[in-house]
Amino acid sequence: MIKENYELWLENATLDPDLIGELKAIAGDDAAIEDAFYTELTFGTAGLRGVIGAGTNRMNVYTVGKATQGISEYVKSVSEKPSVAIAYDSRIKSETFARAAAEIFAANGVKVYIYRELMPTPMLSYAVRYFGCDSGVVITASHNPAKYNGYKAYGPDGCQMGPEAADRVLAIMSTIDIFKDIKRIDFETGLSRGIIEYIGDGVIESYLDEVEKCRVNRDLDLSKIKILYTPLNGAGNKPVRKIFARIGATDVTVVKEQELPDGNFPTAPYPNPEIKEAFACAFEAAKTVHPDLIIATDPDSDRAGIAVLIAGEYRLLSGNDVGALLFEYILKCRKALGTLPQKPVAVKTIVSTEICKKIAADYGCELREVLTGFKFIGEQIGLLEEKGEEDRYVFGFEESYGYLAGPYVRDKDAVVASMLICEMAAYYKEKGLNLLEVLDAVYDKYGYYLCTQKGFTLEGQAGMQMISAIMERIRKNPPKTVAGKAVLIFKDFKASVSTVLNTGATEKITLPKSNVLGFYLEDGSSLIIRPSGTEPKIKLYVCAVWGDSASAELMRSAIIEDGTQILGL
Repeated sequence: MIKENYELWLENATLDPDLIGELKAIAGDDAAIEDAFYTELTFGTAGLRGVIGAGTNRMNVYTVGKATQGISEYVKSVSEKPSVAIAYDSRIKSETFARAAAEIFAANGVKVYIYRELMPTPMLSYAVRYFGCDSGVVITASHNPAKYNGYKAYGPDGCQMGPEAADRVLAIMSTIDIFKDIKRIDFETGLSRGIIEYIGDGVIESYLDEVEKCRVNRDLDLSKIKILYTPLNGAGNKPVRKIFARIGATDVTVVKEQELPDGNFPTAPYPNPEIKEAFACAFEAAKTVHPDLIIATDPDSDRAGIAVLIAGEYRLLSGNDVGALLFEYILKCRKALGTLPQKPVAVKTIVSTEICKKIAADYGCELREVLTGFKFIGEQIGLLEEKGEEDRYVFGFEESYGYLAGPYVRDKDAVVASMLICEMAAYYKEKGLNLLEVLDAVYDKYGYYLCTQKGFTLEGQAGMQMISAIMERIRKNPPKTVAGKAVLIFKDFKASVSTVLNTGATEKITLPKSNVLGFYLEDGSSLIIRPSGTEPKIKLYVCAVWGDSASAELMRSAIIEDGTQILGL
């Protein structure tokens, strides 16, 4: 079947000259052909993501087309006048895939609103809600290496597509012939007929208005904070700089090598603001600029990472650290200013730092926990909106550098995060403190919660099978101790069961089922094991809790070591 599929593509995949050349180049290479055709990219709540290239297991105009045809038929079944919004980032083929999707939607009679140029993922979520669309698509692979691209699908609420809708789209896709059943019209023809429409500057300004409304200390002078910013050759460059200008943060320098869009990411092969290597150019520029703060946004500008100067060098803060700092800053300052709602609500994912529970309790804020994935945070905002209570929402975050401080979109937003981080740094600078000193004070107050993530990449068909086998093995034989501490509670989120190990007592987990295993230790520390939903990885999420930083660091290292052994890797 693999060989037959290859021959079919060799004969029919003529829309993109790059595919023709690649298919010819792998002729006779059985391993390369198998890797490209042994499976199809899986469409789910995260859409599609994969290596760019020819084949059913690759991101190309045909796999994008099949997903788009599936969504087209789905939205036509639920709406009399269906419409979609489309955005894309700087990745290789992103604009090509976005225009291809627009052509297919339009050919199916689905109205298309598309940005003229690359835009952050949260601006797609905003456009879906602004135009009242039935769905939305953004072409991005987030922070993956350059060889990847992806296709994120959204529902009418501005959240990533839910499981029921995704299943219906997948069912439709299973009936589609990738070469015969996909409708297309020319992009320019779609524009002339009005079935495709560019999203205007007014929508962009409206989005920035909503971001600006999330400011906490509006009278703060932000001209005194010196910022070095890198968009990592992605979509954040214009909107992040615009929001800085709006709030009066005028002392901003952009890292030149990473300013303009470039899907090859030549100076940051892994354009992820979570890792130090992505900051290499910024650190070099900092020797001349001497900023108070370095901010980096990933290629689709939904994640933001920062580095702060301490003792003569710049140190990266984790997503958990920044989340805790922003959460405490927002609650503290809004309470002092009298702008905190009477019954504030915040949301975090189950793998994000537990220190937020103490911060929330301190300020009388309800803290809701959801599964990993920002769509679950967005769903909680939607539940508040249904009751007319969206103003109660004050903050949501996930440990992988995703933050949102307003209900205007339903996805993480590095534009609002950059604005608030800048404001927070300026606020504390006025008090003679940098963010690391503030973080130490937060830990002194609530306890040291040192959290980290470690991922193990297992590529290809064998890798996916190994990840599945590892999860089932651990699920059947969960460890009784981790890092010398007894496991008090074992949570299997796939089975929706929480078990107290020393008594055997069980309790139902009310969250949706998910392939996640959690181990909660006697000292308050935790280890969570989860396969990635978007990468060929299995991940450890570690949180070590102790009274001082040195002890917490030792415990964190011990949990990572034991977790690695539990995985058998």
